[in-house]
Amino acid sequence: MLSKANKIKLVIFDLDGTLIDTAPDLAYSMDLVMQELELPKQGVSKVRRHIGNGVRRLVEDVMSSELQNAPDKEAVDKALDAFIGHYHEHLVRQSRLYPGVGRCLQGLHSSGIKLACVTNKAKAFTDPLLAHFQIDEYFDLVLSGDSLPKKKPDPFPLTHACQQFAVEVADCVMVGDSSNDILAARNAGIRSVCMSYGYSDAETVKQLKPDVVLDSCAELMDLL
Repeated sequence: MLSKANKIKLVIFDLDGTLIDTAPDLAYSMDLVMQELELPKQGVSKVRRHIGNGVRRLVEDVMSSELQNAPDKEAVDKALDAFIGHYHEHLVRQSRLYPGVGRCLQGLHSSGIKLACVTNKAKAFTDPLLAHFQIDEYFDLVLSGDSLPKKKPDPFPLTHACQQFAVEVADCVMVGDSSNDILAARNAGIRSVCMSYGYSDAETVKQLKPDVVLDSCAELMDLL
């Protein structure tokens, strides 16, 4: 459990499904690719299931869901190039901050707690998103999916973040919405907070057994 007595010095946030609801624009861009491939559009409800492992995995998984056999590397490469072009163009078409995120980040930052954003999303998309929603100023460190040799659920990005601030894992907490976040935290020895509104369904969240489940980012300030 978390409490103010824990003296948390570093909070690590996931991005997609935790700070920003990016599913609408990821789905819109993916559906443009599917249309070009003459495959059925998937929509937000289906695409959101595949978010969290980087755009290549997203493209491959969505394509595979409509093909009898897994697409070959050449087909995925071509579709990925198309997706990247569409997503750059439609990055903030419908994406939005989740309620309470801005106030939470501002409050934690003002209290002196270090903040990091650790996401599997590529830097080319991460930085513009954080800047567009004017929350980049709150983060002392941003690690994207292509910043380090390993990404979540490997614990390395989280332990690397702790090392950057000379913070013990016991003084850190990971805030996310997916198995990648919770498993990375558990493997790093870091306590975890899972946001119930993210891209994992209620049953998955229950099975992950995070230390805390919250319904709003604003609730985090009451724990730290």
